[in-house]
Amino acid sequence: MDVSPVSVHIGAEIGGIDLNRPLNQQQVDEIWAALLRWKVVFFRNQQLDHQSHVAMARQFGTPTPGHVVFGGHEEHPEIYSVAKHRVANSLTAPPMMRPWTGWHTDITAALNPPGQSILRSDTTPPYGGDTQWANLAVAYETLSPTLRSFIDGLRGVHQFATLTGSANSETFEQRVQERLLITEHPIVRVHPETGERVLYVSPAFLKSIVGLAPRESQALLELLWEHAVRTDFTVRFRWEPGCVAFWDNRATAHLAPRDIFATDFDRQFWRVTLMGEVPVGVDGRSSISLEGDPITPA
Repeated sequence: MDVSPVSVHIGAEIGGIDLNRPLNQQQVDEIWAALLRWKVVFFRNQQLDHQSHVAMARQFGTPTPGHVVFGGHEEHPEIYSVAKHRVANSLTAPPMMRPWTGWHTDITAALNPPGQSILRSDTTPPYGGDTQWANLAVAYETLSPTLRSFIDGLRGVHQFATLTGSANSETFEQRVQERLLITEHPIVRVHPETGERVLYVSPAFLKSIVGLAPRESQALLELLWEHAVRTDFTVRFRWEPGCVAFWDNRATAHLAPRDIFATDFDRQFWRVTLMGEVPVGVDGRSSISLEGDPITPA
C-alpha cells in the first residue's frame, strides 16, 4: 500500500489496495493513520457497488442513515445519492457568492455530526466537477495567538436553513422543517484522537456566535470563514469513475462543485457517513442540542 501526499497540508492518494475486498487489520490501521495525518485520502480504480461500499465503510465504523434530513437509498439506507440535481441543490435563485459559499462540514447541525464521510464516483463529467477540502486544524494553528485565545471559549449555533440570499424549493423547506436540527457547538473543538484543536466553523450551517451582538458575530464569522478556506490549506481532487474519497469530517470542510451547473454533463456520486462523537471544546464542554435528536446508526 502506497500513501502519496498531494498537497502540503491536506490530502493523500493511497494505491495498491482493493477496497472491494475485505481488508486485514494492518491495512485498516494504515488507512486510518493516513486519514488522521492527511485528513482526506483518495483511492482510484475501485469497483464498488452499494453493497461493497457499505461493507468497506463498516470496516472503519458504524454507518449513519444516508442523510438524516434527505433520507437514503431504498434498498441500502446507509447510502446517500449525491446527484447533480438532488433536493439539496434545488435552488430557485442563486445564492450570494462569497469566498466561503458552499463550504461545509457534513451535518454539523446535529449534536453528533458524522465522524467520517466516504464518497465514491460513478458518473463523472469529462472536465469540471472537482471537489475541494480544507484542513481546519491547520486553519486554527495559523491564527494569531491572541485570536486563538479569544475564540477558544466561544460557542456557535449550527442549523439547517435556507441559504442566505436564495430561495430553496418547497421540498427542501419541508424536509428541513420535518427534521429540524439546531445545535450549539464549540467554535474550536478538540479532535478526539489526535488532540488537535480544530476551527469548527462550517460556513453552510454555522449561523451565529453565542454571546456576541449580531454585527460582532457576523464580522468574526466572516473573518474565520475566509481564513479557513485559504487555498494553501486546501486540496482539489479531479474525479474519474471508480474513485473514492474518505475524509475526517471532524477536521475538514469541503466544497461541492457548482461549475457543473454551467454544463449539460451528468454527475452521480454515492456517499456513506460514519457515526461520530459529540464535539468537545477546549474548555471541556460538550456540544448541546437545541432542537432535534442525535444521529443514530442506520
